[in-house]
Amino acid sequence: MLPYHDALARLLAAARPVGKERVSVDQSAGRVLAEDLVARAPMPAFDHSSMDGYAVRAADFEGAGPFEVPVVGESSAGGERPALAPKTACRIFTGARLPEGADAVIMQENVERRGDVIVMREAPRAGAWIRLRGSDLAEGAAAITRGTRMTPGHAALAAALDRPFVLVAQRPVVTILCSGDELRSPGEPGNPGSIAESNGVFVAAAARQIGAIARVGAYVPDDLDVARAAVVEALRGSDLVVTIGGVSVGDRDVMRPAFEAAGVTLDFWRVAIKPGKPIAVGRAGDTHVLGLPGNPASASLTWLLFGAPLVRALQGDPAPLPRRERVVVVGAYERTPGREEFVRARIEPGAGPTRARILPNQASGAVTSFAEAEVLVVVPASQGRVEDGSELDAIRIDAF
Repeated sequence: MLPYHDALARLLAAARPVGKERVSVDQSAGRVLAEDLVARAPMPAFDHSSMDGYAVRAADFEGAGPFEVPVVGESSAGGERPALAPKTACRIFTGARLPEGADAVIMQENVERRGDVIVMREAPRAGAWIRLRGSDLAEGAAAITRGTRMTPGHAALAAALDRPFVLVAQRPVVTILCSGDELRSPGEPGNPGSIAESNGVFVAAAARQIGAIARVGAYVPDDLDVARAAVVEALRGSDLVVTIGGVSVGDRDVMRPAFEAAGVTLDFWRVAIKPGKPIAVGRAGDTHVLGLPGNPASASLTWLLFGAPLVRALQGDPAPLPRRERVVVVGAYERTPGREEFVRARIEPGAGPTRARILPNQASGAVTSFAEAEVLVVVPASQGRVEDGSELDAIRIDAF
């Protein structure tokens, strides 16, 4: 069995971005940028006021106040830029261009208006309440770098850079095949031994959250010929094919031989993790193939550990792996060493170090565990019992 980090490194080494496309900036949030966005002009483009008030020249005021100054002219956002006559003030509004000759703004709350005159108690300070041209970004400066997953804030910045469209990575197409004679769709009638399929729901939803186009195929029975045909069909037009179930060594586990019959070359099978040991990884041409185990917790975990980083890498994300953090474990956990284990836990509120309480049901078949879990506590392969109060690495599930 391969150690987790070795298996993940082999998987990601073969990942290449699937392509690029241009999208409107208002549709760019959540997409991975495929170009550097550079400021073509200074930002802001001109000196302007950050407050409603009065624009003045600081050198016109010497000694102690109060000072009486006539108000001449007005500068409003989007309007013309007036010139400031010596020893006068110009009414100015937030976002308006600074009048020629002015170098300070006095907030309107700090003056007394008497008709066409204002009274100031103190001399203004040069530069006060002014946003200078280029103070956010100089012309030619990198504003957003290639590989950034765009947030609403990034989208707004791109719009402020006067970019109506941006170049982003294409969405990888992920096709999901759920295998097993026992499966049925939720809400549909079935035999007494049937199970409402849920693994495909998890994988599809998780894939879409990180930018993939996810499509779920028809359920695949435990029949080699049918499974081979399903894999062949899924490979068409997919960047990643994910199968769930049927990759272990049971008599009715047909997915691995179906891969080989469909022309998939397996890179490795079985990884030293718990849960989720029987995972098959391979490729057919440029299409990646992941065969996940069928137990719900195992399927969900292996998707997060392998599928999610792969989908990010296929979008050109330079940091496809989730960040780890140290947590204080709440509750003891007994285990047999030998495989790296990812233990489902919940974050406990409170000040101080992050505390993660281990959930009582760690069974690989527990559908409930990923509905409740917020983090995965990482237990090294060599470690046996986890003591209450010990510190371990953890990965937040929402970081995948």
